[in-house]
Amino acid sequence: MTSSSTDVLIIGSGAAGLTAALNLADRFTVTVLAKGALNEGSTAWAQGGIAAVLEPGDTFDNHVEDTMVAGAGLNDRAIVEMVVEGAPAAIERLTRLGVPFETEGNELHLTREGGHSHRRIVHVADATGWAVQEALQRAAEAHPNITLVPDQVAIDLATSRHEERYSGAGNVWGVYAVDRRSGRVNLYTARATVLATGGAGRTYLFSTAPRGATGDGIAMAWRAGARVSNMEMMQFHPTCLYNLEVKNFLITEAVRGEGGRLLNPKTGHRFMPDIDPRAELAPRDVVARAIDAEIKRDGLDYVHLDISHMPEDFIRHHFPNIHDKLIGLGIDMTKQPIPVVPAQHYTCGGVVIDRDGRTDLPGLYAAGECSESGLHGANRLASNSLLECFVFGEAVANHIAANWDALPPPPPIRPWDESRVADSDEEVVIKQNWTEIRRFMWNYVGIVRTTKRLERAQHRIKMLTDEVADYYGHFRVTPDLIELRNLLQTADLIVRSALHRHESRGLHFTLDYPDMLPEAVDTVLVP
Repeated sequence: MTSSSTDVLIIGSGAAGLTAALNLADRFTVTVLAKGALNEGSTAWAQGGIAAVLEPGDTFDNHVEDTMVAGAGLNDRAIVEMVVEGAPAAIERLTRLGVPFETEGNELHLTREGGHSHRRIVHVADATGWAVQEALQRAAEAHPNITLVPDQVAIDLATSRHEERYSGAGNVWGVYAVDRRSGRVNLYTARATVLATGGAGRTYLFSTAPRGATGDGIAMAWRAGARVSNMEMMQFHPTCLYNLEVKNFLITEAVRGEGGRLLNPKTGHRFMPDIDPRAELAPRDVVARAIDAEIKRDGLDYVHLDISHMPEDFIRHHFPNIHDKLIGLGIDMTKQPIPVVPAQHYTCGGVVIDRDGRTDLPGLYAAGECSESGLHGANRLASNSLLECFVFGEAVANHIAANWDALPPPPPIRPWDESRVADSDEEVVIKQNWTEIRRFMWNYVGIVRTTKRLERAQHRIKMLTDEVADYYGHFRVTPDLIELRNLLQTADLIVRSALHRHESRGLHFTLDYPDMLPEAVDTVLVP
């Protein structure tokens, strides 16, 4: 085992992690760990944009109000105000870093998305995340104080329990991570550790999240003793391509916006007008629930999204990328319907943090999708997620810098113990359990829930937890085993949170408690 020490350790190389790193690097040495390649996280996938009040006539109050309405009252208004007010400066810094936002004349071009009362989304075509990731990465690679280390799969936080002189103080001193290429475990220590590990979308069978979104940061923080909040609030996107070879290809909402209709593939019936007067243009969660009900009732694998009644030129002009991608898969959207399913899209809950990004554990911070700051509440407003990464990435960096002298240097930490383990004899066990979790989470803890379904999921989680713990104790850690352990832990947190909430609010919809309670209360789990 090798060990290395740095001033600040950041786990995750997306928008939140790199923003924190760039804000710290002029004063401190920073090591950034990526689970795979540096650009494999969710940031690079973000198609939408970044919400900011820039249009004449728009106000911070409007953006705050839109966010609160989307979050069904579960947001923390002070945090929402902090993020919204930090948005224009964040956009300016990204522009200075070279993000080529689209402009109209001398102004930034703004689009409007669902839930926003004004045009306030700055974007780079339909690939904002990619441009942001590239700009941040370029700047980080050029900075002499930032060390970027790819292919490091974090296993567990190194805490006071891992000190050579055992302590129950709960300090976080860094992380143990397995190197994908060598298979060896490395120890990275630091005075301050920042979790920027993204969400937990891969807990579900269908997800738009990248493959690495297995809730690692949330699970590690929970095991180390940090509180976790609102994990039942999982956002689902209504229309993801159903294709067993191609995972997580999103069919943008604009297809419905431009006349696409949702049909039952068995009967050809257009079902949205039966459910909502806005039909296909109803809000995301309404459309996702309607599709889910159709699929469950008729035992379907998917529903059809059909825009083939529109002129061919119109479709090709409006959706060139989607058209080309589907042609490659043998689907001509100008003549045929597209098979779609709802898919997990964003993790609104996470590790509890304050306005400085501090968790409950001394020395541990968190930012971005793995955290629960109070910004999103019970449902995320479109394009507030990248914004959260920039504002909290900077807040974390500012707090670490301002309180540097109060952060003690790490004590000697015990090396990773591999004395009692052998190489795994049954990789198939991991694959089987992984598939099982994602399937029962989709069926029982998906878009529409019931207490009975949640209890069934909980029962299976208990059985699998024993199996995985036994396996983990006997075999050498591999990236797949680490992810399986974290997926299971995250699934458990989601189910426990969902069982705890006896109402339907925002993204949590249960047939047993269809009404919303008068008071909005966070679901906070304590380890």
